[in-house]
Amino acid sequence: MKRVLTLLSFGVALAFASTSLLANGSIENGKQKAATCFACHGTDGNAVDPQYPRLAGQYNLYLQRVLHEYKDGQRDNPIMKGMVATLSDQDIEDVSAYFSSLPSKLDTLKDHVSGSK
Repeated sequence: MKRVLTLLSFGVALAFASTSLLANGSIENGKQKAATCFACHGTDGNAVDPQYPRLAGQYNLYLQRVLHEYKDGQRDNPIMKGMVATLSDQDIEDVSAYFSSLPSKLDTLKDHVSGSK
């Protein structure tokens, strides 16, 4: 039993370590690279217009995945596809690091989810 718990603990530690390795990115570089995002998503990542998602405080790996999905066409949005077309993998990591580092102003989902009014 002790051996199983040791292996399980090691596996959990390895999972957390690999997740942080996958989430690398420079917040400072991301802020510079995200300048074109500010028009829709706000400089603080908390878009005012409800048609644009709030990016501040989102999970880093989630943001990376979404940006890759726009880039490769899994998500169909012509505006976002054009915005991410020239981003490298490092650019995506940096932009995701920046927005995920920002405090979110979303304290409730009221009026932020379709059909919630």
